Amino acid sequence: QVRLEESGGGLVQPGGSLRLSCKAFGGEGAINVMGWYRRGSGGQRDLVASIESGGSTKYADSVKGRFTISGDNTKNTWSLQMNSLKPEDTDIYYCTADIGTGPYAVRFWGQGTQVTASP
Repeated sequence: QVRLEESGGGLVQPGGSLRLSCKAFGGEGAINVMGWYRRGSGGQRDLVASIESGGSTKYADSVKGRFTISGDNTKNTWSLQMNSLKPEDTDIYYCTADIGTGPYAVRFWGQGTQVTASP
């Protein structure tokens, strides 16, 4: 079983920066996609950013130019650098790891970490 441990959430003033980190423990398969989601308001978690093992990245439109995802497949660690934080970025952030491909792909989730951008 894969376990994900997150760190780095907290309280910051609008315009400030935070860095979230995630590390995966256990499992035998390689992580194909490392990601970050946030809880959102629609009842399902929203993609913030993801990075594939080949280096391709995706970002939500709302964070493009402000957030940067990076990952190290050799260490099973990845990070989300968040700059110019806005109050609307306030949420619980979850890291994810996609292992396996096609019908055998499984997504694992971290426990979530609170990010608050407030005066």
